[in-house]
Amino acid sequence: MSVTKIIKCSNCGVFNTNREYCKNCNALISDTKKRQIKEAQVKQDQIDVVLHEKENPNLAERLKKHPNLFYRIIGWILYSAIMIVSLIGAGLAWFIAMVAAG
Repeated sequence: MSVTKIIKCSNCGVFNTNREYCKNCNALISDTKKRQIKEAQVKQDQIDVVLHEKENPNLAERLKKHPNLFYRIIGWILYSAIMIVSLIGAGLAWFIAMVAAG
């Protein structure tokens, strides 16, 4: 069984039968095609974000991999300081949540 889809073009107002693009103005009118394009764009955006994070590490990560030993030591100290501050913040948040819970 074939389903006939009649879609009105939002650009020019022409009714199209079983088409993804308008026969008059060639605008995209298919919802399934629009969803596929949107999904592909979202996936590509996520890939771009991951690649950007991988190619541009933060200062501590760059210093930890530096060829100079002095800079590597500074990188590890900076990384350790960030971790300690994060642990203190997490512990403080946990303590406040426990006090608030009673």
